[in-house]
Amino acid sequence: MQRILSYERGLERFNPLARVITYDDFDKGFNGWLDLTPNFVYDNYESFDSAVDLTSWAPAMLSSASMRFASSHGSMEGTYSLKLTTAPNAGPPTEPPAAGSMGVALKRLSRFGDPSKIQIEAWYSYTPAQDRVGLGEQDLRAIGFYFDVQDSEYRYMPGVRYVNAIDGKPVKRWQYWKASDGVTRADWNFGVEDGWCKVGIDNLWYGRRNPDGSSDGYQWLPGGEQDLLYNESPDKLNWLYFRLLVDIEKREYIELQSMDTVFDLRGISPTLVERYSSIDNLINPIFYVETDTNRSVHLFLDSIVYSTE
Repeated sequence: MQRILSYERGLERFNPLARVITYDDFDKGFNGWLDLTPNFVYDNYESFDSAVDLTSWAPAMLSSASMRFASSHGSMEGTYSLKLTTAPNAGPPTEPPAAGSMGVALKRLSRFGDPSKIQIEAWYSYTPAQDRVGLGEQDLRAIGFYFDVQDSEYRYMPGVRYVNAIDGKPVKRWQYWKASDGVTRADWNFGVEDGWCKVGIDNLWYGRRNPDGSSDGYQWLPGGEQDLLYNESPDKLNWLYFRLLVDIEKREYIELQSMDTVFDLRGISPTLVERYSSIDNLINPIFYVETDTNRSVHLFLDSIVYSTE
């Protein structure tokens, strides 16, 4: 019997590794992507003590990208994308993220096939809410992605963040996830001495922040300046390509690709921390978006491929 291996046509716009674990086209539903919520395990279903309100992030949704003037924009190819959004509520860039100022979505996965490399790819777009005149580009503070990984020795979070604007001023520069040296647990948890989160975990909202967009949790990527495509007004979506490749055998970054630009990250490691209980063999991919002003901003994910080698 002759066997023929075929692929969905949509995979032609990706460059996956040898084994495709998930290919998520959101025209077919949520595909297992869900909101990131805290652990409601205490009395009255309260979460752990934190200076950041982790219960406030807006839910992700399937969206046809409806706009005030463009009606339904649709996705890059099809009708629906996964939409991450924020409340119209930003805090100063030097303070912990304000309630509702971020949108986060993840897919809960486990290690499969004993991979040495893992890779995420996505086609995405971003825009502020079309609720006022003007370009609106500088109302978006940042977008980011990270893997939450735990192996037999460590938990660690290799990720990247694109700082678009701080206090309404353009930055347009990439960072990678790595905690700064000398940061204490109280520093990381904004003064909460017995904070649940360890230094180097959940960098997207923990770690002291600085006026220029740097923080305890992020390091500037050398040569990481990049002007992303944003077209004239909030009702015009442009779809951009994103790829992050990580060596989980060496526990190191390999490279980031944004549109056609490839950044070499070899030799850089994320922060390795002591393992947490009950989450061995964890590999979760996670996207997020953050507003810089009192205006909702959106991250649209047309499709995502997670692959391994």
